[in-house]
Order: sequence, then C-alpha cells, then structure tokens
Amino acid sequence: MALQSNNDGVADVPLALVNNSFLDDLTTSLRARPIPWEGYQRATLITQAELNYIKDVEKKTGEDLSRVVDKEGNVYGELLINLLQKLVRVDTIQSILILMDDLLLDHEERAAYFLQLSNTDATLPYAPLLKCLRSEDDFVPLKASKILTTLICASPKPSTEAAGELFRWTTAQLQSKNLAVVDLAVQVLESALRQRDVRPVYWYTPQAIDALVRILKIDSPTPQMQYQVIYCFWILTFNTEIAQELNRKYDIIPQLVEIAKNAIKEKVIRVIISTLRNLVEKAPEANLAAMAAVKLLPFCENLATRMWSDTEILEDVNYLKAELEENFQTLTTFEVYQAEIMSSRLTWSPPHLSDLFWTKNWRELKKENYALLRVLARLLSTSSDPVVLSVAASDIGQYVKRDASSKKFLQEIGVKQRIMELMSHPDQEVRYNSVNSSWSLIGGKVF
Repeated sequence: MALQSNNDGVADVPLALVNNSFLDDLTTSLRARPIPWEGYQRATLITQAELNYIKDVEKKTGEDLSRVVDKEGNVYGELLINLLQKLVRVDTIQSILILMDDLLLDHEERAAYFLQLSNTDATLPYAPLLKCLRSEDDFVPLKASKILTTLICASPKPSTEAAGELFRWTTAQLQSKNLAVVDLAVQVLESALRQRDVRPVYWYTPQAIDALVRILKIDSPTPQMQYQVIYCFWILTFNTEIAQELNRKYDIIPQLVEIAKNAIKEKVIRVIISTLRNLVEKAPEANLAAMAAVKLLPFCENLATRMWSDTEILEDVNYLKAELEENFQTLTTFEVYQAEIMSSRLTWSPPHLSDLFWTKNWRELKKENYALLRVLARLLSTSSDPVVLSVAASDIGQYVKRDASSKKFLQEIGVKQRIMELMSHPDQEVRYNSVNSSWSLIGGKVF
C-alpha cells in the first residue's frame, strides 16, 4: 500500500496506531485485579452516583461496554477524568486508565466525551493524564501515553502544551534499554505527528530529533523500526520549515539513501523515497545539492528499472530523477562539494581533482570561521575509511597551496600533526596524499 495522503498531508489510516504487545500483556495481567470502589465510597472519596456508574462498566469490554457508555458518554468522560484527579493509589489509577483505553479502543469518536471537558476547564482532559506520565510505575505512563495520543489525534484543535509534554516523555523513552518501550514511543510519534499543528512542537522539543536520528545511525534497528522512525520523518517533512532545516542540522539525506541502498523490505524503500520527495517539493534549494552529493540520481535510475508491487514507488522515483536531472546544471559545483563534505562521505568526485575548482572556490573554505576546513580536520581525526582520509588530506593540500596564511590555524586545530601521522598509514593512497599535503603545509607555495 502506497503512502497516500489526505488534505492534512498524512496517510489515510486510523487516528491512533499504538498497538504494542508489551503494553497489552501488562494490561492483561492487571485487568482482573479487584479495586475497592465501595471502600472509596464509604470514605467519601467518591459519591454513590459515581460508584453506581463505575459498577455499571467495571469488567465490561466490547459491545457490553458500548451498550452502557454510549448512552451517557459525556458522563463517563467527566467521571473518569475526575477519578484520575482525586484518587492516588497506583492500582486504582491503573484500572481507570485501562477502562479509558477500553472505552476508546476502535472508537476514537468517543474522545469527544473527554475533549468536551475543556469547555469548562482549559486544563482538561490533559492535565491528569500528563501527571500520569510522571508516575514511577512501569505501566501507568505507558497507558497514559496511548490515551493522550488518541485525544491529541482526535482533537480538532490539539493542545500544543499537552503535545509538548508528551513529546518530552517520548524523547526520554527513545533512550530506554527496553526495546518494547522504544517501539511504543515511536508508535506514539507516528500517530501524534499526524496532527499538523503539533509538528513544530516536536521539532523544537529539545533532543527529540536527535533521539530519532540516533536510532537510525547508531542503534542498528530492525527493518520494522527503520520504517517506523522514517515514517515519522516523512510526516515531519510536510512542514516546509522542517524540510528546509532537517538535513542541514542532522545530515539525514546520506543516512536515508544508505538505508535505502541496503534495504530488503520494499516498504522501507517506499517511505524513504516519499520522504526524499517531500524534501524536494518543500525545500529544493536546501536539499537538492545534498542529494546530488550522495549520488541519488544514479540510484534513482537503478530503482526505476526494478519491478515494484507498489507502482507509486516508481512515480516518486521518477519525480526525484526528473528533479535531479533538471536541476543538476543549476547546482553549482561548490554546492555539491559542500554537501559532500558536510555528509562526511567523501569520494574522489570531480571537484577534489580539479585545479580549476580550487582556484575558483578555495576562499569558500574560509567562510563562517573556517567551517569546512574544520569538518575536514574532524574527518582526518575521526575517520577510519582510507578513501575519506585520502580525499580529506588531498583537499587540505589543495587549499594550503592557495592560502599559506592559514597554516598557523591548521596547526592550531591539529591538522599538521595528523597529516604527519598519516604519512605512515598502512594504506598506500593515504600515505601518498598525506605526503603531498605535508609539502604544502611545510613549504607550500601559493599559486
């Protein structure tokens, strides 16, 4: 099934897609526990009327629950939120959340029973559920996050404050060692980010994008997790500001292309190509050079020859191919070079070998406090790839030939010492380019 979009720019799927077996197992283990509702009534913590309403739905699910709730939905919405506000025992909170989730399961329209509470109190229905996110219990925050997601997705005007706190919670959960919790947090994001108004909230949540990027770059995720995380990026890139800034800040295009080249699952390639299309449609000037630098055009040419079960993949591939072909001549050589340097994936592309390129563009490397030279210095120090080391050493040499005045700066940031070390590198090409570069650093005449 292709990534079709509706007027909101997201796929036509149910409002909330949080379906986590770990959470389901926890729910099953807690569902049958008795809660002393009569004791709460005797202690005047709940009224007799509240007790009667609870007893009418306690232990009911499916059609049995629907027959009761749909007669007085607003009453149950107010009742359950009030109970969350005034009761504190963890087992009771767990049971209230289970009942709320049962009520909403496959019936997102019932979110209106809770959302209508904002007419009399602007903090409701979110505040008690957000408090649950801060619980130290293993179950309560997970169940509350699912309910919050449904409410945010169903709201005609979702609370950005509630979304912000939910996103701060998901950001923390993405760092959990429990992969089931990570999976649930990503599912929350997949659903909540369908709401256009909360996408900027997520973008500006501290460390939120970093946590998603880290899953792709460091955590060696399964194909399913790759798909889910990239789906989040796909939704985010419907926002023009995010599409403009995403690759510049997080260098995501090289990572997406690398995953696509190695992907086995068609749906992973599909969501990546759809994300890249969004980046081109929303912000071509910010993204086309980076795509050219990672050789996306020949990759798209390869993809266009394959047989796909989803024909709309081919439509997106052909769109990208056409845009890259049309814009390739307008992309300056330096833009492509800069995108390649920032991607940290250096190859012997034409600019590195062209004296004309260096004569024309060497001053660009001095801009923004030597930003590109600093990237080359970092690659020399951190990369173990012989090609990256060879190209970076060569570029340093090409630059210094034309600007001997920068030698002192390069020495201060450790480039000269690193070049000297690489002269004894086991790879012949690294040694060769390091020796050539060292002559420029030591004696270097300016052309």
